[in-house]
Amino acid sequence: MFATRPLQQGHAAIVQLVSTGAALTERRLAQIPTEEWGDLQVDVTPREYVIDYLMHSFPVQLFEEFSDADGNLSSRPVHDANGNPVICREAERRRDELVETLGSLPAIPTALDQIVQHFGTSQVAEITGRSRRIVRREDSGSIARYAVQNRPGSANLDEARAFMDDEKGILVFSDAGGTGRSYHADLSAKNQRLRLHNLLEAGWRADVAIQGLGRSHRTNQKQPPRFRMIATNVKAERRFLSTIARRLDTLGAITRGQRQTGGQGMFRSEDNLESQYARDTLRQFYGLLHAGRIEGCSLEKFESITGLSLTSEEGGLKDELPPIQTFLNRMLALTIAMQNLLFEAFEQLLAARIEGAIAAGIYDKGLETITADSMTIAARRLIYTHPVTGAQSHLLTIERRDRNAPMLLHDVQALVGRDPRAKLMINGKSGRPAVMVPTRSIMLDDGSVQPRVSLIRPMDELRFEVRQLEETNWAEADEHAFVLAWNTEVASVPKFSTSTMHIVSGLLLPIWRLLPQDFCRVRRLQTDDGERIVGRVIAPDRLAGLCRNFGIDQTEVLSGDQAWTALVHGSSIIGLAADMTLRRVRVMNEYRVELTGFTDGMRDWLRSIGLFSEMINWKLRFFVPTTDEGAGILSKLMQRHRLIDVARRS
Repeated sequence: MFATRPLQQGHAAIVQLVSTGAALTERRLAQIPTEEWGDLQVDVTPREYVIDYLMHSFPVQLFEEFSDADGNLSSRPVHDANGNPVICREAERRRDELVETLGSLPAIPTALDQIVQHFGTSQVAEITGRSRRIVRREDSGSIARYAVQNRPGSANLDEARAFMDDEKGILVFSDAGGTGRSYHADLSAKNQRLRLHNLLEAGWRADVAIQGLGRSHRTNQKQPPRFRMIATNVKAERRFLSTIARRLDTLGAITRGQRQTGGQGMFRSEDNLESQYARDTLRQFYGLLHAGRIEGCSLEKFESITGLSLTSEEGGLKDELPPIQTFLNRMLALTIAMQNLLFEAFEQLLAARIEGAIAAGIYDKGLETITADSMTIAARRLIYTHPVTGAQSHLLTIERRDRNAPMLLHDVQALVGRDPRAKLMINGKSGRPAVMVPTRSIMLDDGSVQPRVSLIRPMDELRFEVRQLEETNWAEADEHAFVLAWNTEVASVPKFSTSTMHIVSGLLLPIWRLLPQDFCRVRRLQTDDGERIVGRVIAPDRLAGLCRNFGIDQTEVLSGDQAWTALVHGSSIIGLAADMTLRRVRVMNEYRVELTGFTDGMRDWLRSIGLFSEMINWKLRFFVPTTDEGAGILSKLMQRHRLIDVARRS
């Protein structure tokens, strides 16, 4: 189940699980004489429960069709003259054959037993509630022989000590071992290796799962652990991950006021299949099913295999459709192939919806903490004072500095080595390098699937639909040219990047209606001086409206760098005096920042401050270079033609 590579690399492996199979093991051992415990051949699986269920629940009684008084065709069980049920010999034969098949399948031990028996008790520290376990005998040789091993009450203490003293490199613990113990890389412990914490079974209790994760991530540690979720490729298993993701998010929101705190960053937005985005996506999915746009599954087939009814008597979709929980539960009863087919369509719709919400700036992530290498308050402006209490509201200008961590060449080579589909690309016009890998496709509202690729660059990631990529200047490059371009760009990345943000903090409720209503993000942060701030983040394209509402000169608040960032991202239109505007446009398959509204007498001055011009379709057009000099050029423009407004583009 687990490779030995983490041990060879000098890491310490931790496995967190819920089920240990202790009760089942005890029942099996109770059926075996103790004199045979030294050489066991036992099947510790729930095989007899499944077979017993088949023997008593498999339908073997013969049924016959009949018509009722209204002429409706139905079926009923057949009985002989004495009232005894008539058995269908074919059904009975199929049941017995299925029972024999189950009886001949090899026994699959629990995950805990597999780990202990594969790596051996000399390498695995087990911290569970088991008093007995079945282990592989050391003298078994090439023949696998197993014996019962009794565990004293002090076994957990000894096993924890062996792991922390670096005598054993693998630690497995259950709920019984997730309380009151520490398994982190403590500076006072001998074992300070990097912990690879594998969450093998998340369970149903979010608080217990978080408590278990905290065993390997504590203060006074040499290094934080690396968390890994273990899951199969069965799509419907996400039903269980969804439940724990939702409960972890809820737990974090209740205990800390921050949703992502509960999930510890282990779950993506798409993992919570019970969110509002998932519920909206499900209704869209039902609509595509009704329209026959889900390839591989018609509406009739879906209703037949799931037992869900989607159509009304008039032929359209019902007003009350099956909720997301019912949909997810029914997925568990389908074949693996059908699960994958339906979940693939559902996930494509969900990914498109969440990405759209994030791009529009309306995705609700709850209260989040902003972290950076440095944050200082550059300006503090009083914008409101409550007439009764005297409580104040301030507009804060925060300057933040973040350490840049570009992707190095050896990481690129590792990525290309793992994915044979990866391609080395270079933009023929800008010379920028990127690694192209396929990424998740999205499904449009009409049901069509658009394959996409991701261009991974040193400091960012771009996503294109395949048809859009063909219209760009990106082309496959040879390894030598790619390595040169990548190393050149990494070397040019500054050690730190600086940016400016605006937050309204203090008393918010009385002035809430004066704040932007379509960008309601509440954040918290701590400055270098230790001041803790909670407030509404104001997007650059909403700063002009806020300044008008409170009578503030926006030129004192919005800098040229912020206006330039909004322009390059394409989210805003900048209005200058003399009816001039700046906006991002697409020219010859690339994005540029264009100045419109200039007069004939301004041409030479515009060129002198750095703008360049082109004749396109017999019209002279001026553009601001999208380089590092762009922000400075915009500042020069704003010095002569003052900033009038910043308008949101969409």
